[in-house]
Amino acid sequence: MIGSLLGIAVAGGALYALPVVDQHREVSFVSVAPNGGNVESFHINIPVDRVMVGAPGRNSGVPAGLIWPDDEILRGVSAEIFKIRNTRDTVIGVAARTVAKEENGDVIDWIIHLPARGSLFVTMDPRPQAGGQRVGLFRAGSREFAQLAGTVTELWVADTSGEEDVQSGRIELLATYVGTAEPLE
Repeated sequence: MIGSLLGIAVAGGALYALPVVDQHREVSFVSVAPNGGNVESFHINIPVDRVMVGAPGRNSGVPAGLIWPDDEILRGVSAEIFKIRNTRDTVIGVAARTVAKEENGDVIDWIIHLPARGSLFVTMDPRPQAGGQRVGLFRAGSREFAQLAGTVTELWVADTSGEEDVQSGRIELLATYVGTAEPLE
């Protein structure tokens, strides 16, 4: 009995002194925006950073063998999960992009999660701007993003190296942060 209690006490002390989880926070490359706020750039290399893609009628899912559910509610929905990189090309988190095709127009959402920093939920305007990018608004955030408002632009940059059989390129995400007095809801 005493041995068990001593073992539990030693294990608890060891876990306190040497934490099991110590999340490393990569350096944030944030710059000041000309009109106020801060700007941070992310990118996703396609197909290398694509973790999952699922859509109705898609024959080749990622990962291989993924079968999209044949459910009426998911008929017009596609989802992708990516590794997300900073300007030094270091993987710093994950992002999920969903598209729902509706009669009134598409709905495009991003969830960007950066461990040790928090998460950000963005709703995109489905109509591309003149330069081809889409612009979205912050809808909610957690931890360091909880009291920020702002926008995220999404731009597809195709790889023009000449390989024809694989769609490759990168998705560039540019987040512009502005502080608010209250957390976003």
